[in-house]
Amino acid sequence: MSKPIEHVVVVGGGSAGWLTAGVLAAEHPRLTVTLVESPGVPPIGVGEGTWPSMRETLQRIGVSEAAFFRECDAAFKQGSRFDRWVDGSDGDVYFHPFSLPQGYGEANLVAAWQRAHRGVPFADLVSYQPHLCVQGRAPKQPQTPEYAGVANYGYHLDAGKFGVFLQKHCVDKLRVRHVLAHVVDILSNDDGDIAALRTREAGLIEGDLFIDCTGMAALLLGRHYGVPLVSQRDVLFNDRALAVQVPYPTDDTPIASQTTSTAQSHGWTWDIGLPARRGVGYVYSSAHVDDNAAEQTIRAYLASTGITGEIPAPRKIAFDPGYRARFWERNVVAIGLSAGFIEPLEASALALVELSASWLADDLPATRAQMDTIAARFNEAFTYRWERIIDFLKLHYVLSKRTDTDYWLDHRAARTQSPRLRELLALWRTRAPSRRDFPRIEEIFPSASWQYILYGMGFRPELTARASDLPERADQYFREAARLTARMLPQLPANREMLHHIRQFGMPPG
Repeated sequence: MSKPIEHVVVVGGGSAGWLTAGVLAAEHPRLTVTLVESPGVPPIGVGEGTWPSMRETLQRIGVSEAAFFRECDAAFKQGSRFDRWVDGSDGDVYFHPFSLPQGYGEANLVAAWQRAHRGVPFADLVSYQPHLCVQGRAPKQPQTPEYAGVANYGYHLDAGKFGVFLQKHCVDKLRVRHVLAHVVDILSNDDGDIAALRTREAGLIEGDLFIDCTGMAALLLGRHYGVPLVSQRDVLFNDRALAVQVPYPTDDTPIASQTTSTAQSHGWTWDIGLPARRGVGYVYSSAHVDDNAAEQTIRAYLASTGITGEIPAPRKIAFDPGYRARFWERNVVAIGLSAGFIEPLEASALALVELSASWLADDLPATRAQMDTIAARFNEAFTYRWERIIDFLKLHYVLSKRTDTDYWLDHRAARTQSPRLRELLALWRTRAPSRRDFPRIEEIFPSASWQYILYGMGFRPELTARASDLPERADQYFREAARLTARMLPQLPANREMLHHIRQFGMPPG
């Protein structure tokens, strides 16, 4: 009889390790889950944006949302705002909100927008959420229960505090065994599976399934098994980041309801608002600009947003954009940075951790005999997901009309685009992105997200009228979005006001 899977060993902590350990322990209470991490190794700590899926993940592992807000210096995120991506001008702004368009899938919204509302940004016409973001509104009211929302939302959070928060919850509430020890050797069975880790402080740690959450080092999947990284440097050029934390000028400064991504000459800056500070970074391509010029860019951006006085030296982070050729090899699964990393545009890193942990918990092999079949399915599914993420991020660049540097010109070159993306762009000349273009049940980005970026970036299709198109139905949904906007704006509190309420009084239970 094949050996049962009874002990899962997660190697590495941080958000990836503790989220994975938490989901497995919550879903499989009879499973022994051990997390091993090296003492004194800080996490990279720049993954400060999440998707709305994080609400379900935190609820799944039994976390109080109010406690999460308090302990992780968290704030609401309702989507992304893109500045200067189209042509670099002052008025070059569009939103990718988390809420679906009103009437999504029920009417040809794009054709009706093209016909009668060309002067209105697409997202502003079909969704109330960009207007909530412009006005700095929270997505819920004080009486709204935990994890519920008037508008769809994810989070901005302090990544370092998040890891500590998850660790305490997993150890205290989910019985995850926490071992602080340096891994000095990896021991294999005769069949090639990993049998145990030899650690300096805790001796041998045996396991049936090992989760590699060791970050870019990829200690198990990369170093031990030699699974290569599939580089994406020729598609998405960014391979460096500078990150800095800056205070608000006053304690009552409004907190942004979205991540703001501002295009620069050789990359883009992120700007994330937490209750106590902002997290700002510059992601750029070392093939197009040197580090000193990049630092001048981030300092100029900070000055343009009102930051004065002494600015701390930004932390430099280097990465090789790409993903592993396989994510599950024998009895090792890589999750988080060990599986790969692409620039943080659209905050896909933590979402991939959630999706990986959820898949593993839902389809955990009962025995070693089942593992190879499940591993093949996992590898196929996550290769597809990485490829779709890369295409989606590339979409932001290929539609830009910026000509100020080779960085932007190179991004538009056909050689840097996947055949699938080129095919889709040709298809969308005469029809809008639809569910048929993204047929999987759990698509990383639904067709609505592609529409938000496509039309926000100035893509104007040549749509042909069809007998099934009913313009009055689309107009009805446009009016519905406007009515929701008018009703929500006066009723929803400001972001900072709602966060202050949560810290003081909490939220009603869900």
